[in-house]
Amino acid sequence: MKDFSARKTRKKDAAGKDIVYVHVPYALLADNMDFILERRINPEIAFSGDSLDVLDGGRLEESAAILSENGILTTMHAPFMDLSPGALDRLVRDATRRRFRQVMDVAQILRPSVVVFHPGYDRWRFGGSRERWLRYSVETFREVVERAEGMGCVAAVENIFEEDPSTLRDLLEALDSPFLRHCFDVGHWNLFSKLGMEEWFAELGGYIAEAHIHDNHGTDDSHHPLGEASIDFPLFFRLMARHAPDAAWTIEAHSRDAVLRALENIAPFQEQRDSRSEPTGPPQLFP
Repeated sequence: MKDFSARKTRKKDAAGKDIVYVHVPYALLADNMDFILERRINPEIAFSGDSLDVLDGGRLEESAAILSENGILTTMHAPFMDLSPGALDRLVRDATRRRFRQVMDVAQILRPSVVVFHPGYDRWRFGGSRERWLRYSVETFREVVERAEGMGCVAAVENIFEEDPSTLRDLLEALDSPFLRHCFDVGHWNLFSKLGMEEWFAELGGYIAEAHIHDNHGTDDSHHPLGEASIDFPLFFRLMARHAPDAAWTIEAHSRDAVLRALENIAPFQEQRDSRSEPTGPPQLFP
């Protein structure tokens, strides 16, 4: 596996502190702009198909300017519902590629450091057609990678239903580009992976450009703030420090209260990262 760690997606603020991004749907961005600016929240702006269909270019440019003028950095999340970049049905692939082109047009304005995509693989649908899925996925993401390289950002494929990293690795190795990397979602790993976290990082750690950080008990995708369910976050942050020290961290919480709790819970790990030391154990707030 090639080491693409030279493409650093880790960013620091004006005070030299490591930035943590926070999931914010685009439909809620404008209404929450005051909160974002007041709290110095750097959003991962998530787009749905509906939000792209009704997108007001002028309003998007206005929001981008406000964020930029206030020193707020962004990442982005591409739409995923009903989409399938490696679909066997050509019309589904065409619809997916159209959405991906739309979101990369938006990225041209927002200038994120990372755009996250769902790869759409699960063994129940594609297990018998894995080679075709890979071939079509490579065709889809080749165009995305060309756009990403042109604007200097990274496209990152996120683990969703993957039980092991092999299909993601096949895709990353087939395109062999520093502009296509991996977004490791620790919550999805806890739900679906049959491999331990250390095994996953041994396979894909060098490809990780971003991590999605949320917690669950392994039964549903509940998106609890880290430290409030069952995931071993001290291990996770040690592995991130070892394998992906320059990756972006993104909190995926789905309410304002959960965001604030997650920011509080991640702070000790963020401080350890700022000091460039690996976490050695859970902070006191995690009994």
